[in-house]
Amino acid sequence: MTINEPIKFEIEVSAKDTSEGDLDQMTRNLLNELRGSDALSADLVSSGAAPQGTKGDLVTVGMLALEVLPAAAPSLIAMVQAWVMRGQGRTVKFKGKGFEFEGSPEEFEKFLSTFQSKKKKK
Repeated sequence: MTINEPIKFEIEVSAKDTSEGDLDQMTRNLLNELRGSDALSADLVSSGAAPQGTKGDLVTVGMLALEVLPAAAPSLIAMVQAWVMRGQGRTVKFKGKGFEFEGSPEEFEKFLSTFQSKKKKK
């Protein structure tokens, strides 16, 4: 991974005592905020084609796919964490190829540099 190579990961949104419909709405609200950020791309995670006779793809409720440059990742993490703090009982996990992360933007910067170092050694 280089400084110009995008990081691809997923954000798993969850909330205590929330219906699937409310979780879907929360996830879509976060998606709208991410689309206005430094993310290269942000979208709902698709779980495949919808059943015959329906339109669109099935989505995995509470999951977003994201692509971001390493330099923009800490500010994006801070934005997501601010979004978490605005709602009661919300949590997010960042999941990618070979990593899973929950924590502050500062911890993410440390994690990212460690993760990049491990990738360079391979």
